[in-house]
Amino acid sequence: MLERWTRAVVRNRFAIIAVWLALVILGLFAVSNLNDHLTTSLTVPGSESAKADEILVDHFKENTESTFIVLLKFKNASAEEIAGFKAKIATAASTVPTAKITQERVLGGVLYANIGTSFKLTDAAANTKKFREALINEGLEGALVTGPPAIYHDVTPILASDLQRGQILAVLLALLLLILLLGTSWAVMVPFLFATATISLALAVVYLLAQKILMVLYIPNIIELIGLGLAIDYSLLIVHRFRREIMDLDDIRINDAIVKTMETAGRTVILSGFIVSIGLATLLLVPVPFVRSLGAAGLVVPIVSVIAALTLQPALLSFLGRRGVTPKRFPGLMARKNMMTGMFAKIAHFVIRRPISVLLFSLAMLAIATSSVIWLQITPSSLTAIPAERESARALSMVTQRVGPGIITPNEIVIDLGEPNQATTPLVRQARTNLAEEILKNPEVFVVATGEKAPYIDGTGRYLRIFVIGHHDLGAQASQKLVHELRDKYIPNAGFPENTQVYLGGAPAQGVDLLESILKSFPWIVLLALAIAYIVLLRAFRSLILPLKAILLDLVSIAAAYGSLVLVFRFGVGSSILGTYQLDQIEAWVLIFLFAVLFGLSMDYEVFIVSRMREARNRGATNTEAIIEGLTHTGGVVTAAAIILVGALGGLVIGHFAGLQQLGVGLAFGILIDATIIRGLLLPSAMVLLGRWNWWLPNSVAKLVKTKASPLEEREARL
Repeated sequence: MLERWTRAVVRNRFAIIAVWLALVILGLFAVSNLNDHLTTSLTVPGSESAKADEILVDHFKENTESTFIVLLKFKNASAEEIAGFKAKIATAASTVPTAKITQERVLGGVLYANIGTSFKLTDAAANTKKFREALINEGLEGALVTGPPAIYHDVTPILASDLQRGQILAVLLALLLLILLLGTSWAVMVPFLFATATISLALAVVYLLAQKILMVLYIPNIIELIGLGLAIDYSLLIVHRFRREIMDLDDIRINDAIVKTMETAGRTVILSGFIVSIGLATLLLVPVPFVRSLGAAGLVVPIVSVIAALTLQPALLSFLGRRGVTPKRFPGLMARKNMMTGMFAKIAHFVIRRPISVLLFSLAMLAIATSSVIWLQITPSSLTAIPAERESARALSMVTQRVGPGIITPNEIVIDLGEPNQATTPLVRQARTNLAEEILKNPEVFVVATGEKAPYIDGTGRYLRIFVIGHHDLGAQASQKLVHELRDKYIPNAGFPENTQVYLGGAPAQGVDLLESILKSFPWIVLLALAIAYIVLLRAFRSLILPLKAILLDLVSIAAAYGSLVLVFRFGVGSSILGTYQLDQIEAWVLIFLFAVLFGLSMDYEVFIVSRMREARNRGATNTEAIIEGLTHTGGVVTAAAIILVGALGGLVIGHFAGLQQLGVGLAFGILIDATIIRGLLLPSAMVLLGRWNWWLPNSVAKLVKTKASPLEEREARL
């Protein structure tokens, strides 16, 4: 089937390239318009915080994600002067449609004002510049504007700049490595054309998805840099195999060489893409739109890469032919005629001679790399780790130093009394006052704000709210503890009338709901991904043991990646060199997305190597011969692909955002460890020690998964 498909692609190569060119143009359009459809929402549908937000939107006409915060520092101002400041802020706020002041306080020599709007985040962010100009026109040049809309407005161009720098770094490094590997030939351009096409189509698909579902602000950065690395991985594997087919058989026809390449390397890419997709698809099961959007967007990349591998790649190879892939002056490291005399052949022979020593050394190195994971702490988000030079970040810094970061992200207790005109009754007034007084006794609480007028009571008198401001930011352990105490201790004992519904909203509560949702679903995601991967690899490798070993090695790679995050971000190891933040906690979405991506990429390299071993085994090679051939012929490709992918991820590491830095560092360390220690040493040493058990598959299971035994396995079965 794959042979017929490939020959059809080669016959229609002009039409296929024309279609891909149109898709690239469509992708460029998508990139220019995608940011207008992205958000930073952490909402968990159906959660208590989400219900509180719904009431605020429907009855208070406020969207907590679209609330501006104004901070004005002053010295020795009189009450009249402060009243004048407030009036000017109100005048400036009137320039923003639907805006209204929901809170005003003087704390530590800073006038703090909350300006709520009913806009969605992107529309509110579009009013940031106008609002700041209005404050200046009112004579408040020292006023700083922050809050979700202002932060979104400030960071979007920085994300675009980070992406551009990351692209330049990744492309330059990839170009140098491809020339080093493939030599000076037109074959070097094939992976770049492949990557351009896949990234463009992936972004076009994400643009269409963003019309219907929530998509996260980080998605373009993730797709373009991970997509670049993954596309080059697949393309490099196919180009390398095509060159080997031509070199090994000088008289082979180009079309036949392409077909043979696609039947081997192409089939491996299909299997690899399916495995990568499994990990990302499991994120769709997380009941959090933020995480689901990462899964949906990430899932697009391997699917599009496989489609390009089956269509664009053979079409490009048919254009290049033998002359196009043959180096002119510098032959490249992969041009060696006899692969059995190369570095990876020597490594394979070394491992075969000393499997136990290599295994113990590898396990010791991995134990060191993973040991720091015991200090791992997670947070829903980090407001402090955003570019310091932007106005929204300077405002956060000022309020953090003078008051505390909790004032930016207060808890909001939203109370539904069931009927109109109940908010000012004596019973409700007493319950509200008692609740505020009890909460204020908590050492984590800085301020409790309540009242009997707007913005504390809605127009019907049915709904009221209480602001609870803590000392720490939304992700801190103290803030999370306060959320649990408010829900489990203070609110149940408040004494409101029967049938009253009380919800805790605000960013800290939203963060707790996010963490609980992720932690509840994460174990099931892991189990599902492992189970599906095992079944797929069982059929591909025709072994009960090899899929289990692959999964265990994958989990080790992920644990090592988690450990590297703790070392770099919490303990600051290499932080000054990498230019990363130093934070006590890792963002929760990073860990779950890191698992999904690294699970797929690590299995990617396993498939590359073991598939070649399986090919050798099918031809009748012994276990030792299969190990040598697999590592010799694919070890260099895997290492090169890993280095190129790490280079692409450097674009995330050198960026300005903590979450993306954490994702970049985790993936880079995980991939490097996987491609070197795990696949280069631990994998072959374990296979040497397992011997014939590597390929053990009972006949009953073989019939169940419908796989065919190799000639050697048939002989062994007869014996």
